[in-house]
Amino acid sequence: MNTPAPQLIFVAQVGAAHGIQGEFKLISHMADPASVLEHNPLLDAKGNPALEITTAREHKGALIVRAKQAPDRTAAEKLNGLKLYIDRADLPEVDEDEYYITDLIGMTVVDVEGNPVGRVLNVENFGAGDLLDIQPESG
Repeated sequence: MNTPAPQLIFVAQVGAAHGIQGEFKLISHMADPASVLEHNPLLDAKGNPALEITTAREHKGALIVRAKQAPDRTAAEKLNGLKLYIDRADLPEVDEDEYYITDLIGMTVVDVEGNPVGRVLNVENFGAGDLLDIQPESG
């Protein structure tokens, strides 16, 4: 019996090494940054286990973690930039009036009269709130 392929959601990225013991910054893109730690191991872009976090702490507003794959600073430096994902199925269900940002991608945007305006390509947040990147219907 075939298992369905996971629907991967980008949730974090490995940042710079921190100290000499193999710790590194983990840049979480979750609404609650620490909630990324609930998903272990984190996956690579192909859905394979990529990072097994062994310890985590907060330091100056950032997550500093250690992982099985980084026993020392050199190994941590090699992970810098690694994008990490989780399977959409691992997220809890949302209430009827809630949504995950990833669920907006590909949705049709309509005006107040219900006429199609375009399609959501991406959602960005530069600090002032979410911005929808919309591809207009006309191209």
